[in-house]
Amino acid sequence: MRFRDAARTSAYAPGCVKRLGPSFTFEKQPTRHPGLDGARGLAVFAMVMGHTLDALLTPAARALPWVQHYWAFRGVTAPLFLLVSGWAVVAALGTKPTAARDIYGRRVRRALLLLFLGYLLHWPGWGAVRDLGWTEQMLTHVFTFDALQCIGFALLLGSTLLALAPPRWGRAGVLLVLAVGIPLVSAAMWRLGAGLPGPVQQFIGSAEGSRFPFFPWAGFFFAGALAAHALHLLRPGWPQGLALLALGAGLLALTQVLPADWNAVSPWMVMYRVGQGLMVLGAVNLAPRRLSGLLAPFGRLSLWVYVLHLPVVYGWADITGLAGHIGPTLGVPAAMGVGLALLVGCTLVARAGRWVREQARPWRAGSTTLETSLGGTRVGTRS
Repeated sequence: MRFRDAARTSAYAPGCVKRLGPSFTFEKQPTRHPGLDGARGLAVFAMVMGHTLDALLTPAARALPWVQHYWAFRGVTAPLFLLVSGWAVVAALGTKPTAARDIYGRRVRRALLLLFLGYLLHWPGWGAVRDLGWTEQMLTHVFTFDALQCIGFALLLGSTLLALAPPRWGRAGVLLVLAVGIPLVSAAMWRLGAGLPGPVQQFIGSAEGSRFPFFPWAGFFFAGALAAHALHLLRPGWPQGLALLALGAGLLALTQVLPADWNAVSPWMVMYRVGQGLMVLGAVNLAPRRLSGLLAPFGRLSLWVYVLHLPVVYGWADITGLAGHIGPTLGVPAAMGVGLALLVGCTLVARAGRWVREQARPWRAGSTTLETSLGGTRVGTRS
C-alpha cells in the first residue's frame, strides 16, 4: 500500500516533522492501514463471541432483549470480514500499473491456502465418509461453502481479472462490474444452479447448507476492493475515515428509499450491509489509535483465530466441540467468559505459531512488508 504521507517523508529532515492533527504526521507511517486491523479485530471479537454464545446460551438467556440486539449487530460481522479483505487486496496494489501482475503468483497461492483451510474445516471424518459413501450427500457435505471459500474464490477471480485488465481504467472497471454485478445476478444464478452437482450448487448458493455462497457474498469482497480503489488517494485516518462514513451513510440512505428486501439473494441486502460495513470501517479509522491498537492484535491474526476457534466450538470430524460437550446450558456471564477465554487462547496459539514460523524463516521476519490475515496481501510503503 502506498501512503502519500510516506512518499513525502524524505522531503523533511529529522527534527523538522510537521503535524497535521492528532493522528497524522509526516513521519513514516506504519506499513499497515490503521483502520484495517482494528475493523478486522472488531469483527473477530464479534465472531468468536457470537459463535460461543450461539453454542452455549440457554434459551432463556438467548431471549434477553440486549442479547437480541447483539444478535442483530452480528449481521454485519461476516460482511465486514469480506469488505475489509477486499479492501486490503486492492490497497496493497498502490499506484503501480503492473502491481497486480507482479504479485499474481503470491495471490494465487494465498487463495489456494484459504480454499484448503476452508474445506478442511468441514471434513466430516473417515467414519462419516464410509457411512455416506461416494454419494451426492457426502460431496455436498465435504464441499460446504463457507467464508474462507468465498474469500479464496473471490481473491482468485479478482486477482486474475486485475492482472489481465488494462492498467489505466481496467482496475476501476473490473471492480465496479464485480461489486455491482454479482449481487444483481445472484437470483438468476441460484435458479440456474438447480440440478447441478452438489459442490457447484454449494458454490453458487442454490444448495442447502451453503453458508456464504459466492453469489451474492463475493459482492461484499469486491465492494471493499472498489472502495479501496476509489479512496486510495486519501490519507488513512481522518480523511479516509470521513469519506468512508459519508459513503456508508449514502448507501444506507439509498436503501431507505428502496423497498426493503432481506432475501438471501437481494441486492438491497448487500447494499445495506455494505453501507453498515463502510460505516464501521470509517468509525475505526477515526477512533484513537490506542483503541484500535487493542483490537489490532486480533485483526492481524484473524485467519488463524478463525481456523482455530471453529473446531473448538463446533467440533471437527469425529471430535466433539463445546456445542456437544456443554451445549446450550450456560447463562450470559459464563458463556461470555468462555468466549473471551477462547478468543485469548486462540490468539496466543496463533502468535506462537507465527513466532515459530519467523524463527524457521528469519530472512522473512525482517522484511519491510507485512502480511495481512485474510486478504493475503503484502502491504508496504513501496508500490
